[in-house]
Amino acid sequence: MADSSRKSDQAFRTIGELAAELRLPQHILRYWETRFPQLRPLQRAGNRRYYRPADVALARRIHRLLNEEGYTIRGVQQLLASPGAGGGEAPAEASPSRAPIQAGIPVEVLRALRKTLADALQA
Repeated sequence: MADSSRKSDQAFRTIGELAAELRLPQHILRYWETRFPQLRPLQRAGNRRYYRPADVALARRIHRLLNEEGYTIRGVQQLLASPGAGGGEAPAEASPSRAPIQAGIPVEVLRALRKTLADALQA
């Protein structure tokens, strides 16, 4: 028997399903909706949100940029607003020569700093 809990990639997702997939609280997704105008799920009766496949791809991209690549909210906003960013389309992985830079500091340096700070908080 097939796993019925797995939805099709083209199926709409509720905020709870998307939050569980991204391992985020639902309020973070609602916050992102206020900060990223490209992220606009359908809202039905009772403000129930349904994320289209393009919204899901965009939420995954925002999550990756913020939590894995070290972008700030403003940095992601600028990236999504830039020409050719494709707003809701998930881009191909960035090549090493085009690594994102925040405030003129290479991402590798920011990641090392983040790790150092996290280690300091653990101590």
